[in-house]
Amino acid sequence: MLQQARQVLEKYYGYPSFREGQESIIARILDGTDVLGIMPTGGGKSICYQIPALLLPGVTLVISPLISLMKDQIDTLESMGVAATFINSSLTGSEVSKRLARAGRGEYKMIYIAPERLESDRFLSMLQDLSVAMVAIDEAHCISSWGHDFRPSYRAITSLLRELPNRPRVAAFTATATPEVISDITSYLGIGDGEVFLTGFNRENLKFSVIKGENKKDYLLRYVNENKDQAGIVYAATRKDVDNLYEFLRKKGIAAGKYHAGLSDTERKEAQERFIFDDIRVMVASNAFGMGIDKSNVRYVIHYNMPRNMEAYYQEAGRAGRDGEPGECLLLFSPQDILIQKFLIEQTQLDPDRKANEYKKLQAMTDYCHTPRCLRQHILRYFGEQAPDECGNCSHCNDDLQVTDLTVDAQKIFSCIYRMKERYGSTLVSQVLKGSKSKKVLQFGFDRLPTYGIMKQYTEKEIVDLINALIAEGYISLTEGQYPVLRLQARASRVLKGEEPVLQKLRISRKPEPVRDDGLFERLRELRKEISQRENVPPYVVFPDSTLREMSEMRPTDRMSMLSVKGVGETKFIHYGVLFMELIQEYLAEEA
Repeated sequence: MLQQARQVLEKYYGYPSFREGQESIIARILDGTDVLGIMPTGGGKSICYQIPALLLPGVTLVISPLISLMKDQIDTLESMGVAATFINSSLTGSEVSKRLARAGRGEYKMIYIAPERLESDRFLSMLQDLSVAMVAIDEAHCISSWGHDFRPSYRAITSLLRELPNRPRVAAFTATATPEVISDITSYLGIGDGEVFLTGFNRENLKFSVIKGENKKDYLLRYVNENKDQAGIVYAATRKDVDNLYEFLRKKGIAAGKYHAGLSDTERKEAQERFIFDDIRVMVASNAFGMGIDKSNVRYVIHYNMPRNMEAYYQEAGRAGRDGEPGECLLLFSPQDILIQKFLIEQTQLDPDRKANEYKKLQAMTDYCHTPRCLRQHILRYFGEQAPDECGNCSHCNDDLQVTDLTVDAQKIFSCIYRMKERYGSTLVSQVLKGSKSKKVLQFGFDRLPTYGIMKQYTEKEIVDLINALIAEGYISLTEGQYPVLRLQARASRVLKGEEPVLQKLRISRKPEPVRDDGLFERLRELRKEISQRENVPPYVVFPDSTLREMSEMRPTDRMSMLSVKGVGETKFIHYGVLFMELIQEYLAEEA
């Protein structure tokens, strides 16, 4: 059946071959095996279950967490000539019955279902009459209580599998999962260890940067203005921050939208659609925005505040460059971000074990902001993947580097922590090293320590920054909890004994070279926008940026050459191909 799968890929999706990992996953699904696919955002997860759904007899149920995600997926399928539908809270009972009846008659190959539906016994009984070939689970990390986005309703999937007359094959997919979460998913769904397909977390087209010591608003405004023709997302930690940044950008003449859980359904839907249709270029949002939004031409994602954990950060940052074109992921860091996230953790109603786990994840995210090493390496190693020492496409690797020996300063810090009995946090340690006369320092008699004032040439902030860098490098650990305590690790002991140096890279940033689009590419984008408005579908449903980029390079003027462009399948050629070919012909005539 793999040959049929390749034919479906070319006919409907317009691609001549599968991406890495897709063919292996599809082969196992067609063989009747349950699988878990862990693929980076933009890696083509949906193809892995949509193509088997088109080939298998019966219907495929797709468990999907958001209405907006379902709409995006179905718009895309319908643009390719594939019949699919959804069932969620926006429908009446009679509409649900009609759609299930049509599916029973074979009119739909895929039904997208919100997980909350599976908690209804009545709805489960309505599925009994369907011939269900497969259950596909999108955003499968939501199953795990140790994941960053646990959704209890996802646990009802096992009830669905038990209730159906014949157990269907299961295909689960996610973009971000630590080894712990992977184990949780496979255990809960009964997927064998040999059926976990990890294609890698690396997104080579994305550049990662951590920006420290800048005025955040000034930096944001400058960056958005320099990229005013590109689509971007700005994430902030709280609703108040979202509102403030939205008003700030609007007053500066930036066409921005905002999205957070405090807005009405209508307001959120309107803002999202304006962004998807390219009516606004910038979306300022909380983490409530973006899961599964298949807008492929987002060129940058800026985190105005540090997220709570690496899973959330990588998923949100990964919304840039889904089309494979270059994307930029910037994190604007300040120490205040850590306090915000600790406050938000304390506001949750988590049990002690899960709260401790949240603090552990927060520390890993903090380490990312302070590491002097390659940022991509730090991310990939967090997810259990090996990575080279330098990637050549992050702010740490791309900037001019100067290696500095910080051994003596590190020894002073380690000695101070040791003399303070490893019972205090970085703020008090930095005050002692600075020689502060604060109430606590004097009360505890730390002004009598030999390490008191031995780093008085530094500011307390500079000392704290150095402590954080040493934590990120594994010389110091932090206890978990709201008020973490510094503890020395074995590496620190070797440094104190003079057996190991401490070297850190200091960076001088270079201004990135501007990215310029050629005239044809812009003309193609204008045509796409006209079509999207006429047909009331997002521009990327017509063609993603990567397809338009290839058209502008290949300049196809006949059917065969147009069909050879990646992303142009037969249905899309019939609907749009002639229009784009005519525009290309006009452009070439103007050039002649």
